[in-house]
Amino acid sequence: MISITTEQMRDMIGMQVRYHEVYCRVVEILEDGPAIILEDLEQHISIQPDQHGEAHRKVPKTYTITVLTHDKLEFTPAFLALEPLLLDIEQTAIIISNS
Repeated sequence: MISITTEQMRDMIGMQVRYHEVYCRVVEILEDGPAIILEDLEQHISIQPDQHGEAHRKVPKTYTITVLTHDKLEFTPAFLALEPLLLDIEQTAIIISNS
């Protein structure tokens, strides 16, 4: 059984990663699952509906990545496929402006 603590996951918040060739940032963790939430940094947007299903506003696209398999014995393939990026703020601005 693999054990990953909530604190270890919280340390990932703010980390920049590449997910399916899209530059993202870890913005939240979900203890149930556990899972991490990625926010698209390349300005791909989605329309967020209000409580009545009406189109309300444009928001960055997000992805939910489950960290462990259901049996908690392994990391999921999606989590293992994340590529951590070691970029500074200037490099991030260049990536975003080029997309």
